[in-house]
Amino acid sequence: MAQLIADRRDVDFVLHEQFKVEELSKHEKYEEFNKKTVDLIVSEARNLAIKEILPTQKIGDEVGTKFENGKVTVPEEFHRAWKIFKEGEWLAMPENVEYGGQGMPRVVSMAASDYFLGANYAFMMYPGLTHGAAKLVEAFGTDKQKELFLKNMFTGEWTGTMLLTEAGAGSDVGALETAAVKNADGTYSITGTKIFISSGEHDLSENIIHPVLARIEGAPAGTRGISLFLVPKFRVNDDGSLGEFNDVVCTGIEEKMGIHGNSTASLALGGSGNCVGTLLGEENKGMRAMFLMMNEARLLVGFQGFSCASSAYLSSLNYAKERVQGKNLLQMMDKDAPSVTIINHPDVRRQLITMKAYIEGMRSLIYYVARCEDMIDITDNDEEKDKWHGLVEVLIPIAKGYVTDKSFDMCSHAMQVYGGYGYIKEYPVEQLLRDCRITMIYEGTNGIQAMDLLGRKLGMKKGKYFMNFLGEMQKTIAEAKEAGLEEYAAKLETAINKLGEVAMHMGKTAMSEKVLNAFAFAHPFMEVVGDVVVAWMLLWRASIAAPKVEQSKKDADFYKGQVKSAEFFLNSVLPITLGKMEAILATNGAAMEIEESSFGG
Repeated sequence: MAQLIADRRDVDFVLHEQFKVEELSKHEKYEEFNKKTVDLIVSEARNLAIKEILPTQKIGDEVGTKFENGKVTVPEEFHRAWKIFKEGEWLAMPENVEYGGQGMPRVVSMAASDYFLGANYAFMMYPGLTHGAAKLVEAFGTDKQKELFLKNMFTGEWTGTMLLTEAGAGSDVGALETAAVKNADGTYSITGTKIFISSGEHDLSENIIHPVLARIEGAPAGTRGISLFLVPKFRVNDDGSLGEFNDVVCTGIEEKMGIHGNSTASLALGGSGNCVGTLLGEENKGMRAMFLMMNEARLLVGFQGFSCASSAYLSSLNYAKERVQGKNLLQMMDKDAPSVTIINHPDVRRQLITMKAYIEGMRSLIYYVARCEDMIDITDNDEEKDKWHGLVEVLIPIAKGYVTDKSFDMCSHAMQVYGGYGYIKEYPVEQLLRDCRITMIYEGTNGIQAMDLLGRKLGMKKGKYFMNFLGEMQKTIAEAKEAGLEEYAAKLETAINKLGEVAMHMGKTAMSEKVLNAFAFAHPFMEVVGDVVVAWMLLWRASIAAPKVEQSKKDADFYKGQVKSAEFFLNSVLPITLGKMEAILATNGAAMEIEESSFGG
């Protein structure tokens, strides 16, 4: 059952062999996190995920959340899992111990989350959103706000959300209509309606803390006039006790394609004129504050999508090893030949190695972003900090947009391996495919991620961050050549050089009269960057694994598998990527030139 969540051998490889996480223990901040401690953390997370959280996955899907008289209940089984998760102090793994965290490296927390999300990511949305909301309090809250809210949120006594979306202002946040009027005591009266609020109402905790985007009376139009407020479901008294209900009313929850175990609520604020919030940060600086949460939230969404793909792959792999159907292709004419397991069939193997390669590359990418954040924390040199920060900025739209696109594709491949059985509820991939789909939409659609990569990240620091990103990949090429993988290194080097040309072209086109054409190719651009990143991660893995094939009898097959993943991707996927790059360089204008009426309908 454990292998249906995450492959422990692969998790250990990324932590210890690719990213050498124990080296972080040389620094005072992480000195207690040696290899033994890290392995213990991952083992405990794995046990909790398998024994307590995984059994809630199907229950959450089938029972779902229930709405009645303004109240939302989660499946009863969620309460035990939530209690144990809280008691283990898993909600704020990388955060300050003073506020209820464990102070561990972020990359280690990602390994633990690999199991938690794989077990039931709809359940894990409750702590995930709470953590993001608490980080806003930590970064922008007053001493009083931190005192009242932070520890209660990081320990899971209270939960959190993010109230951003409105019916008339989905991705266009600047069009929001929620209003804030300042009161004599410095608080604000909040009125408005928010929709699509994940974890917006439920019965897991006694209070829910809502960071709310709203416009103060008289503030500028658009995003320049948006402020951020802290609005609890129940008011919090100065001594930390709960006060009266704060006029935050749930008016309904959505019936969704997937993630049934998480409540997606519509909330009415101040319908009775009695909703009070406190300013979080500065007036009219709400969007700037939100961007702090954005990177974390987008990385989490990428991880959510990935967790579905990882589980789907491992489930389909086990199925392919057990399902007997058809003769070996080389024995088709032999009427006495026995039937074989479907993993022997070439097309099934094609799909399995496709999933294997993408999942290994994407796991490394997600962990790498967390590792970059750890490097920011332990580095005193400002230039080094800026380098790691720049890598995070460039990779976030890839880790969210590209990873969720490909994760959905991998879930689809897994369903195909199962055949008709994959389409029915008896097997897990049907739910995983449905649960995965939302990750391509929320926390900024993948089209928005592509626009972020092209419109913001590509030109950051006059292109310095993107060039540093290309430079990091060149380091891996040099290491691969030393490991005897010159042929593989050459293929990635060709792709990186081409990507540099494409990036220059896209940057120039986005600043020209053909700007709309450029943004019509933003998503293909994100896709080719993502392909090159996965190729980079796979070559990095292969460079480590190749010398160990002969050295290790126990893990020889694992290391051979790492080399084969890189070989497959570099030979079968990267040539297609190069073709897509040629299409981007052409930047054909058909998508923008076609008349609206010519679409038909």
